[in-house]
Amino acid sequence: MKRHVFDTEQVPAPDRFGLWLDMLADTPGLVRVRTEHADDFVARAEFIELGPVRLVRHRYPSLDAVRTRKLIQRSDADFYLLALTLAGNSSADQEGRRSIIRPGDFTFYDCARPHEVSHHGDDHGRERASSIVAFIPYDAVPLPHHRLSALFAARMSGTEGIGALLADYLIQLAGHPEQYHAADAERLAGVGLDLVSMLLGRHLVSEDAVPTEVRRRALLSQVRSHIHQHLGDSTLNPQSIADAHHISVRSLHRLFEAEETTVAAYIRDQRLERCRRDLTDPALRDRPIQVIAGRWGFRDKAHFSRAFRTAHEETPQAYRVRHLEQARIVNTPASLVNSRRTY
Repeated sequence: MKRHVFDTEQVPAPDRFGLWLDMLADTPGLVRVRTEHADDFVARAEFIELGPVRLVRHRYPSLDAVRTRKLIQRSDADFYLLALTLAGNSSADQEGRRSIIRPGDFTFYDCARPHEVSHHGDDHGRERASSIVAFIPYDAVPLPHHRLSALFAARMSGTEGIGALLADYLIQLAGHPEQYHAADAERLAGVGLDLVSMLLGRHLVSEDAVPTEVRRRALLSQVRSHIHQHLGDSTLNPQSIADAHHISVRSLHRLFEAEETTVAAYIRDQRLERCRRDLTDPALRDRPIQVIAGRWGFRDKAHFSRAFRTAHEETPQAYRVRHLEQARIVNTPASLVNSRRTY
């Protein structure tokens, strides 16, 4: 996926703040900005279009922003704004609620209503303020609009539970969009919207407003993340996964039925994929195969060899030799190859 970068350092220092204001005028959620750094406003914004959702990763000097009723009338307003603070401290005000937001926290706004934001880096200017902002259309969130007013300008943790999963998702996606195909945008947006809906639902009085299928998909994402983080643990199994998520093993198996796989098969396939990557990594060519297998949870050498041969139709050793040789040929300079042919 492509990322569009806006960087004020492309122009002379006196013009940077004006350039930033021009950029804001063309984006949703138009705000009026004040800053003590208008004489040299070094800032950067990275935009990613993710289906109906727009992600923006900001880095800027300390600033204060206000969205007034007049500005609302001049710009698109039928969307929510979810912000993850990465660096610096901020405060949020909307509908009479004021929250102090720390790095790792989320906050949430309705862009059709006035709000204020202050976001400041450290006092010495060594670290700029930074955030990831998601602009989400109203109809992309399957929750009653009137219920969500209780969360406007509220602080929500991005370091635990669904919040941590959503924060990791946004940081990975905004930091490395080139790792994903443009055709994946709609599906990735769906995953993100499910996590957003679950985060908001967790902070409402009841989660009953969150549709059952959204809850299922969000829980599935959480379970998959847990599996990825614990692949090296040979004791990882359906029971330990179910216990970690406070559900029954039967419920866990039902969760995977719609995915046309089983929990055990998903764990095995993920472990084999990690082993495959390590076996084809030239930097790991001297690492014993048994060590690689053990790193990803295969404690029995014979069992690993059988599982790998079933998946790839050759032994781990043969697979490694073939792919490392292909990589060596590809990376050999053409001049060297020609010289070898000459002699």
